[in-house]
Order: sequence, then C-alpha cells, then structure tokens
Amino acid sequence: MGLFDVFSKKKKENLEQGLEKSKESFLNKLSKAVIGKSRIDDTVLDDLEEVLINSDVGIETTLKIITKIEARVAKDKYVSTSELNEILRAEIASLLTENNTTDLDSFEIPKVEGPFVILVVGVNGVGKTTTIGKLAAQLKALDKKVILGAADTFRAAAVDQLILWGDRVGVPVVSKGMHTDPAAVAYEAVKQAKEERADVVIIDTAGRLHTKINLMNELSKIKNVIKKFVPEAPHEVLLVLDGSTGQNAFVQATEFTKATEVTALAVTKLDGTAKGGVVIGISDQFKIPVKYIGVGEGIEHLQVFNKKAFVDAFFEK
Repeated sequence: MGLFDVFSKKKKENLEQGLEKSKESFLNKLSKAVIGKSRIDDTVLDDLEEVLINSDVGIETTLKIITKIEARVAKDKYVSTSELNEILRAEIASLLTENNTTDLDSFEIPKVEGPFVILVVGVNGVGKTTTIGKLAAQLKALDKKVILGAADTFRAAAVDQLILWGDRVGVPVVSKGMHTDPAAVAYEAVKQAKEERADVVIIDTAGRLHTKINLMNELSKIKNVIKKFVPEAPHEVLLVLDGSTGQNAFVQATEFTKATEVTALAVTKLDGTAKGGVVIGISDQFKIPVKYIGVGEGIEHLQVFNKKAFVDAFFEK
C-alpha cells in the first residue's frame, strides 16, 4: 500500500467515525420505518418523511426527496423496501450534485493575481476560529504561505485564540488587539500578504446576528479596504456553521446570506451529533457549495467535502 493509499484510508476512517452517530441514528430510524413491509407505499413514505425531518435534513429538502421517490415508485409500479437505502443514497447524491457541491480531492486553492483572500464569517461558538487554524495548517502542508488576520476584535479572547492557532501551526497572525477597527486589521493583513508574496490570507470576522445591519456594514467596510490591494478580493466568503445545532444552522445560514454574499460553507462538529443530515438540507436550500466539514478535534479532521464519500459514509451499514 502506497503513502497516498494510507492517507486516503485514514481520511475515510475519520469521515466514517465522524458521521457514526448520524449514520446510526438515521439507519435505525429507517429500519423501523420499513420493518414488516415488503414494498414502498404511502405509509412507508410518510414514515420516511418523518425520519428525514428528524435527521435535520429540513422540511423543504425532505419533501423534494419524497417527491422524487414517489415518482420512482409510480414509474416502476413496484419497488421493494429493500431497495430504499440505495434509492435514498442515489437521490441525495443527485441533490448534492445539483446544488453546486463539487467533489474536492485536496485543500488546493485557485491561482489568482496576488494572495487568495478568504473572509470567514459565522456566529460565536460555531468553531470559526478553530476552522481557520486547521485550514491554515492544511494549506501550509501544501507549501502555501499563509497569513491570518484577527479581525474578530469584539469577542473576548477571539484574537488570543487566533494567535495561539498561528503559533501552533506556524503561520503569522496580523493583530491590533481587542476593540480595534476590524477593517484596519483586514487592511494590514492583506497589505502584508501582498508585500510578502503570500499565497493565502484568511481573515477572521465577528459574528453578531442580533445586529445584522452593523454586521453588513462592517463586512462591506472590510471588503472595500482589502480591494485596495487585491481588486477581486475577497475571492471567497466562507460561512462556518455548527452542524450539531441542527435547524439553528439553517437560521444562521439564512441571516448571513442576507447580510453578505456567502460563496462557500464549512459545517463543523459533525462528530458529536446525530444531526449530520443538516449538510444535505443546507446544501440544497441555499445552493451554496459545502467546501469543508469538521468530523473531529484534530487538524486532520477538517476535511474537504466530497459528496460521494459523504453519502457512502452516511449510508453504509
């Protein structure tokens, strides 16, 4: 077995372990929905609808999946319950494909003029700063020069936490301390990245949904100042969501997509919850690609999102 195969095997194991609670909960509910029944009928579909909603797939996405299965049953006339697992797997994979979620093999970033600028948004407690630290480590492992910007200057210890991550993974952090202008931090971070010919600059921002107008204004100000150095920046606005909050993640995604143009999603803390179905629903409803998922505490547990691997891990018995 080659080194690449070893890494791939370990990555698959991490994903399967991270989704274990979600998979076990989902498959157990699915088994109860079809027990004693030989064919997919209205009763099975009603039970399946309840299973999907209780797995935090979301009502809209659940109804879409049920409608597709109903059409399949009507077309084939008779579909056995033993086929339900594979039918669901195929329909969910199809949904993820439709919703701009492309399979990624590594943390590689697109080639751009100047540094690739990532603006990271999300409410407090979702794992935003931790995700930034892990992402920086993964990019550095690819020989990318990374600079972090500590622009979440309103949350207690946010700046210190990012500096600790910078020290841990060996990347510089631009900081002006607490209660300073976030746009000024972003300005200095991109300026330094430009001067030092860095490949990537990742900017942490404050997440305060209860002051959405202020948040919108703050993010607009940050965008305007970094454009002075890199006109196309930010190249990516990454929204970090806590998968363990289930339906609350939908609320956060709704509010942030209103406040700014989110281009990619990271869903964290999937290992500690049975709510992994939220990845499917969020991808479907917001039509924003899921780029990263967090399936554990270690740096290696931040993974690029691969829909086939995710669906396989979610459904394999």
